[in-house]
Amino acid sequence: MVSIQLSHQYGWVILVGVASSFLLVWQGMQVGKMRKKFKIQYPTMYSTDNDVFNCYQRAHQNTLENYPQFLMLLFIGGIQFPFVTALAGVVWILGKIAYSLGYYTGDPAKRMKGSFGYIGLITMLGTTVCFALNLLGYL
Repeated sequence: MVSIQLSHQYGWVILVGVASSFLLVWQGMQVGKMRKKFKIQYPTMYSTDNDVFNCYQRAHQNTLENYPQFLMLLFIGGIQFPFVTALAGVVWILGKIAYSLGYYTGDPAKRMKGSFGYIGLITMLGTTVCFALNLLGYL
């Protein structure tokens, strides 16, 4: 059995998790604005004739698709490495903002401006793997 005691710095991890929820709200609001502007009714997910709307929708959808792994890596990796993991989480969030703003131009290639967010995701993967190996007694 393993007992885990959280560092006071784990508060940073929690705050980054909260901040990430504001990212989702912001993206959802952008999609809502575009639905209204282009008159795309629910439950239509993607338009058959409006690529700009689809870029907004896709930016939000991609974030939702990746959100569970982000949260898992953030909250687990942050147990042993709270400050590094929280900082990596901020990098991921900033990457998603840049990704969204690039996508919102209507040119899908510009979403790549947010690819630096993977630095944060890979860092969180590393802190999570290190924590797991530590629990197993390998580190």
